[in-house]
Amino acid sequence: MNRTVSHNGTVFLFFVLILAFGTLLSAGLARSTGFDTSQDSWAVLTGYGQSFPGWGETSQRVHTVDLIPRYEHRIFDDIGSGWYQGFHSLLVEIPLSFVVSSDVSAMVGMNFLACYTFTAGQRWNPYLFGGGGPLYSFADIKGMGSDFNGNYQFGFGVKHHWRQEHDLLFELRYHHISNGGSKEPNDPLNSCKILFGITF
Repeated sequence: MNRTVSHNGTVFLFFVLILAFGTLLSAGLARSTGFDTSQDSWAVLTGYGQSFPGWGETSQRVHTVDLIPRYEHRIFDDIGSGWYQGFHSLLVEIPLSFVVSSDVSAMVGMNFLACYTFTAGQRWNPYLFGGGGPLYSFADIKGMGSDFNGNYQFGFGVKHHWRQEHDLLFELRYHHISNGGSKEPNDPLNSCKILFGITF
């Protein structure tokens, strides 16, 4: 139990540092876009995820194929200069994960992710993101005592300007699912996900 709390605390601290970094950069340097949606975009990502027994309190190896519609809204634009020039945005996702092992079923949720995109490059723009939200599992996975769970995640990605109206996305994420101790057992799923997508 203590190991779980310590692990969750470390992940939470990392997420807070990402948000603090973006906030410090934006203070006094950024232009707020407010309710301007002219630079907003939609994207669809797909990929593969796997949990790892022994990573924290994870006991089951679960494989998923993921489909994630995403809406991105810019919050602060024109942040910084040089290598850290970029913008701050909010990502809203409705992930659908098809569980292909150990059960054959699905999980669906909603994510709210803070994102910072570096825009110094002409064709390649790296970005950092983190956040979470609610998740419902239809899958019967040993150790998960509740269908209603929460998830948090963080990761990094690269956006490649492919065509004028489309960017290609490549992402690597850490993903945590648990019920927060609301029911027992509460064996979490600590996973890695590799995702590819396109904006439109």
